[in-house]
Amino acid sequence: MTVHERRTRDCQARLRDAGAAVAVLAPGANLRYLTGVTETPSERLCCCLLPSDGDPVFVVPDLSGAQVREATWVSDVRTWRDAADPTATLEDAVDDCVADTGEVLLDGTMWARHVLAVQSVVGDRPFGLVETALGPLRARKDAAELDALRRAGAVTDEVMTGLFADADSLLGRSEAELAREVERRLVDAGGEGVSFEPIVAAGPNGAKPHHHGDRTVERGDPVVLDFGTRVDGYPSDTTRTVVLGGDPPAEFETVHDVVLSAQAAAVEAVDPGVEARTVDRAAREVIEAAGYGDAFVHRTGHGVGLEVHEAPYVSADSTTTLEPGMVFSVEPGVYLEGRFGVRIEDLVVVTDDGCERLNDAPRGWRV
Repeated sequence: MTVHERRTRDCQARLRDAGAAVAVLAPGANLRYLTGVTETPSERLCCCLLPSDGDPVFVVPDLSGAQVREATWVSDVRTWRDAADPTATLEDAVDDCVADTGEVLLDGTMWARHVLAVQSVVGDRPFGLVETALGPLRARKDAAELDALRRAGAVTDEVMTGLFADADSLLGRSEAELAREVERRLVDAGGEGVSFEPIVAAGPNGAKPHHHGDRTVERGDPVVLDFGTRVDGYPSDTTRTVVLGGDPPAEFETVHDVVLSAQAAAVEAVDPGVEARTVDRAAREVIEAAGYGDAFVHRTGHGVGLEVHEAPYVSADSTTTLEPGMVFSVEPGVYLEGRFGVRIEDLVVVTDDGCERLNDAPRGWRV
């Protein structure tokens, strides 16, 4: 049994436990996780029907048939031509593999036009999200997934440290130029491009957590650097806040020390059996005690796997119990509008007795 088939059978057991008749997978991380197929969403209907019992069935455009068959262990791949109505092929597949009763679980990333096509075929059934069954399986990474995540983290650490070493040459360049430089270095270091658009936020732009812009980096500017790459499809995601030259603005050192302490407290709180909100609380208490609670405007972390953002989410209301193999970010931040922002982020994997950091680039602000 291949790793993808094993994952599929595990997911089917969860479908049966939930009383679901079928999961409908769309192009994206869920499809890749269970079948090995990497497809890009488009206007053409492409999906995989995963019944609670029996074998899955693909319904794909004829132009994708050959590569899907080569990529997956699933033997039943049905195709439709552009001149035909894919709904007829989908209806035949549903009739052949889906039980008469039970909930239909849809992939959360499925385009609305394809949701309507599925709805027209399966009729008056209750609908839910496939993530309710598949999310807990994807949250616990196996050894191969952890190996890829570690290697992706190592590439990112190498690039981050290299940027610090070249700090003088980065001054006077724009945020956009530095973002392109980050992307080039990640590829040169062995990464598979970027896992998301790199964030380079200088000076007051650092107070915008997801800033993208073209400000010139000047001496004394705090610069938020947030980027990652992929290895074997698995991403890294790391943030450091540094000053590339000169003296930082008033209060910056204090805020950086607070955020660094908050991150350390949150990492220390990671342990199997605790709830994710305990980790969020550990970071938030440090920042609140320093008087910056209102400036910490986001959750402490998010899960990382085939997607950069996935379960488990480390937020104030998350009751998810941490288990060995779960991987997520720990990234507290403080954002002072019009002045600067500070965020420090590492990925961690929950172990049997705590956690392991997947990043180790220097966390100080002086480079």
